[in-house]
Amino acid sequence: MQDAHPAPSRGLRRPRVEDDSPNRGVGLRRAAILVLAGVLAGPCAACDVAGSGSEAADPVPTLVELLDGTYEGILAEPVTLIRGTWEGDPFVDGGAARPSVGLVQHFLLEGDFDGDGTPEAAVLLWESAGGSGTRSYLAVMKRVGGEVRNLGTALVGDRTQVMSGSIADGRVVLELVEAGPGEAACCPSQKTSTSWALTAAGLERVATEIVGTLSLADLGGPEWRLVELGRAQPVPDDVEITIVFEGDRVAGHGGCNDYFGTVGSKAPGELHFTATGTTMRACPEPAMGLEQEYLAALATASSYRFHGGRLVLGGATDGGPAVLVFARAAERP
Repeated sequence: MQDAHPAPSRGLRRPRVEDDSPNRGVGLRRAAILVLAGVLAGPCAACDVAGSGSEAADPVPTLVELLDGTYEGILAEPVTLIRGTWEGDPFVDGGAARPSVGLVQHFLLEGDFDGDGTPEAAVLLWESAGGSGTRSYLAVMKRVGGEVRNLGTALVGDRTQVMSGSIADGRVVLELVEAGPGEAACCPSQKTSTSWALTAAGLERVATEIVGTLSLADLGGPEWRLVELGRAQPVPDDVEITIVFEGDRVAGHGGCNDYFGTVGSKAPGELHFTATGTTMRACPEPAMGLEQEYLAALATASSYRFHGGRLVLGGATDGGPAVLVFARAAERP
């Protein structure tokens, strides 16, 4: 990254929204999850059950309950998570490889999937056997009395990327990036819109439509807010780092200064940044140090992918691999 004085193109600048809510932050809280309640097909969680008068609907399972939930249909036996993860015994005595399962904690859809007038939760989970493949699963969880039950679980795919999720007509709809014909599982580029519904047989994939090929255009539209600078290294609440893609241009806020430049791509899932400059303000720590670390990682970014509705940029710095995880700026409390 090189410093420069020209101001970024105004066509790319987005106003930053300050959020002083005490509920904002990282942790096992409902504010951290991706709730797409605006597209619910059925009654909302706060509404009365149809025909029940003043009787309130059962609440959706909480994130804490989902983190300790029991999920069927992933392994041969049901898996009970402990604070969001589960690990089995090694496949070979003394070996490192073992089965593991985890909840994608920031992704949650709420809606009435079984048609009884009360809302359920649809969540994503991952499963790995220690190799290169990581399979994604979709599960529907419901509160029945004081118990949280798994109504159904279905395979989404191996190394399948989830761009976004919504609810339509009681179905879960996921916008995916999957391996197309002749593509390796490691490097998918085929975009699909895929639906799942609860049936008598459980949670089933009921429709898949091919909608295009992954490209830089899929990064455009929203303002993205950095939530992790490195693996599992959350950005402090009081430091806002953003990025906006618009065609071959990119701009954002680095935590202290505004930055701007160009972006290009030679293949789906690949990118590179060039001609990047910044304004030249000085800020107190930690904003100044985080900005320098972020801009250094951004300059080396060479790949992009989606994980549970979030954007992940990957690259390498002198200190090793660099991972930048962004959430849509609208994903706020």
